[in-house]
Parts: sequence; structure tokens; C-alpha cells
Amino acid sequence: MLTRVALTGGIGAGKSTVARHLETLGAYVIDYDELARDVVAPGSMGLRRVVDLFGPEALSKEGTMNRPWISQKIFGNPRLRDDLDDIVHPLVFAEASRLETEWLAAHAEAEGAPVGAQQSRRVVVHDIPLLVESGRADWFDVVIDVEAPARVRMHRLMDERGMSMEAAASRIDSQSSQQQREDLAQFVIDSNQPMEQTFEQVDRVFEKIVKGLVPEDRSSRAILGTKENR
Repeated sequence: MLTRVALTGGIGAGKSTVARHLETLGAYVIDYDELARDVVAPGSMGLRRVVDLFGPEALSKEGTMNRPWISQKIFGNPRLRDDLDDIVHPLVFAEASRLETEWLAAHAEAEGAPVGAQQSRRVVVHDIPLLVESGRADWFDVVIDVEAPARVRMHRLMDERGMSMEAAASRIDSQSSQQQREDLAQFVIDSNQPMEQTFEQVDRVFEKIVKGLVPEDRSSRAILGTKENR
């Protein structure tokens, strides 16, 4: 049995670290940031459509998508950002679906394996930062949200990615709010604590997923209180 999991979270919250840990537990992880780059690679249909939308300036001298220029164009222009998302998001989801199907076909023997020796179900984790923006939360059986206070995330972006305070704040503000992400989630991982404790949370959530202890109806899940206490 397949359980399709969306892993989301605000920038700098530690979602990638959680994704890597889920991989060690046996989940297959699909990285949507990587797919978003692949679908607009040089020569791709996605890049051609982006150039049709923005004009030749959307191409760098190397023939890649001119991300800094496009970022400036869509900053403060929600309509243009939506137009870009309408190009990229469907292509990313289509590629994610293809990868998921291929992996499931290659791991059909995992079906019905006992808990402990192997997973009782196959878990595919879609590492998707822009879950709220995609409007596709209902495609997933489970949503895990990784969060930390905005001040902590800002310092991480400055220390680990070399961003200025202004750039870090701008990136955080450009994304969906923490409340919007949590409203979609059955489990919220608090990454504002030592790594060992964060991983303990992830282990507990993964065990519930593997054992099928998450109600199927999304509206019931909030009522049943399956959202992880932080």
C-alpha cells in the first residue's frame, strides 16, 4: 500500500534535514526544488514557455533561465508570479508522479512486508516547499510541516546561506505563512530544538504513517487531534 506524504515548511526551518532523515528510515524522497530546476533546463518545453511569457531577457547568456532577473520581475507582481507558477507547477507535479510510479514499480515486493523487518507500506515523501502555493494538498495522504520561529529561520539563512538580513526577511515574507502551512498539516515538526529531539519527533511520525495510523479523511484528522503537539 502506498502512502503519499507531502513534506513542507518555511525556508530555513530544516525541512531538507528532515527529508534526509526520512530517507534513512526507508522513505523514497522526491525533491521538488530539484524538479523545478529540471523542468526549465536548457532546451526544455518549460523554459520555452517561460521565455514566451517573459521575453528573451528570461534567458541568461549561457542559455539557462535567468532566475535573478525573473525574481525581480515577479517581486511585488502576484499576477505574474501566478503565471510563472502555472507553467512550472504542473510540469513539476507531472515529473514527480512519473518518478513515484517508477519507484513503486521497482519496489512492488515491499507490499505487505511486516513492520520491523521492512515497511508495512511504501512511503513516498514529496519534499515540496510551496505546497500551499501549489493548491495540491489534497493529492497527498499525509502532510508534514517543519517549522521554527521566524527569527531562528532568519539567523539560519544568514549563517548557513550567507544571506543579508534584508534578503532573508524578504524570502520568508514571500512564502505562505506558518499558519497556512500548519492548517494543511496532520503533523508539525518543531525543529527549534536539538537535532536528536527533532529526529525523535520524525521517528514517531514515520512510525504512525508506516502503521497506517493517520485517518484518511482530512477534515476528520483535525477533529481527531492527530496534529503533533509541539
